[in-house]
Amino acid sequence: MVLEDPRPNDTPWRDARWAPIDAVALQHGAVTIRAAVESDATDLFSVLDHDGCWRHVVSRPATPQVLASVIKESTGSGRHMWVVERNGAIVGTTSFLDVSVNDARIEIGSTMYAPSEWGTDLNSTCKYLLMSYAFGELGMGRVQLKTDIRNARSRNAIERLGARFEGVLRRYQRRADGTVRDTVMYSVIAEDWPSVREGLIARIPRVE
Repeated sequence: MVLEDPRPNDTPWRDARWAPIDAVALQHGAVTIRAAVESDATDLFSVLDHDGCWRHVVSRPATPQVLASVIKESTGSGRHMWVVERNGAIVGTTSFLDVSVNDARIEIGSTMYAPSEWGTDLNSTCKYLLMSYAFGELGMGRVQLKTDIRNARSRNAIERLGARFEGVLRRYQRRADGTVRDTVMYSVIAEDWPSVREGLIARIPRVE
């Protein structure tokens, strides 16, 4: 069977780039995303200290000190960790993962928000900021997102963004309880970004 090439006129992609996020701050209205530092651990631990935040995450830090170590060691493990603030107060975290400059690919993941922010404009605002940075500043051609197949809330949020479902990676990653999850993969590619961007803008507060 011969499969049809979905992009038969594909051309060489421009060079992507990467630089540490230490000095980067992304802002829209009351929401700011900036690089996580160890001193954020106490506040971040407090706002995420709810079972629902960690239900689908591999490991839950037992103390703020453990979380501080996670932040300190994150870059070395390929995780570029942000904290999310609203009106100057920490309300969650997200990360850049699987950065491949050669392939012009990046992943947004390890995203958790305080329960008080669930169902608000926060996730749309964060994805708008992070994708704008990935496509516009870094020159990426693909942003991928993935989640536990059991995480209905996360799957619904990703689909509302306009990301495309790409399939299920079976027995992909161990959960905290020792079971091995199936992972659902989504993506937004550069060709999708203009329409995804417009959809996100329509769902986030206007800044006068």
